[in-house]
Amino acid sequence: MKRDHHVFETLGKARVVVEEGKVVDVGKPLLTYCRLWEKIRGITELNEQEIKDNIEFRIRDFGMCTGDRVVEMDAFVGFGASETFMTALRRGLLDSTVTVCEGAGTVITANPALVQGIGARLSGVIETTPIEGIIKKLKDKGGETLDPPRIDQPDGLQMALELGYERVGVTVSTVEDAEKCRVINKHVVIFGVHLTGISRKDAEAFCEIADLITACASPHIRELAKEKALLQAGTAIPIFALTSIGKELLLERAKEVEDTLLLNTMRLPVLPEDRQPKPLV
Repeated sequence: MKRDHHVFETLGKARVVVEEGKVVDVGKPLLTYCRLWEKIRGITELNEQEIKDNIEFRIRDFGMCTGDRVVEMDAFVGFGASETFMTALRRGLLDSTVTVCEGAGTVITANPALVQGIGARLSGVIETTPIEGIIKKLKDKGGETLDPPRIDQPDGLQMALELGYERVGVTVSTVEDAEKCRVINKHVVIFGVHLTGISRKDAEAFCEIADLITACASPHIRELAKEKALLQAGTAIPIFALTSIGKELLLERAKEVEDTLLLNTMRLPVLPEDRQPKPLV
């Protein structure tokens, strides 16, 4: 049986390895500061100890990488990939999503609370091995996994279509996966995620294919937003809508955000210097 092994890139894109519910390795982050983590957890400097502490907190708090994993959740931030897809499922703009969960890999679901529970407090799953308890919980809540369980977003999209879903949203973190998904179905809603460190060439290609994209700590995506973005949500880690359907999903999400909102016309992107990740890479 394959050993329990999960690799994340998180909190400044540090490589973190979790085995048997324990953090066994933490790499050096690319970033020293992220406004999102300061706001959520009060972390003012990203370093190996803070990252280890945070991952251990997630394991204790909602069972990440264990059979105790909480798989349904409500909104965690105002605008995020899982929040946007959750709202789109609730309001009928999508009828299924294809996202990634540790311990299960690619997951197809029409359950809004499940897509939120999977992704709300998870970031950058690079490798994962199956955890029976997580897969069972996902299936009990209306989630389907690939056979064998693995991370493969294009195959997940194909499975969603074979299950009869027509309006599918998929998260992807590479241009190659985005291109494959667009070939499989020209109407799929593609959300680019986990893009800190993306090259200029790949950022340009991504912005031609995706409907929604998170800027993470990428200077290239921020720059390309000047020409490509139709709508921006958030200013520290902005999400950009690049197509009309992407714009529709973000506006629909805005209706469910409980905080006060400002809607205004202006040139994009809007990037207050003191709120940006440091450094941009």
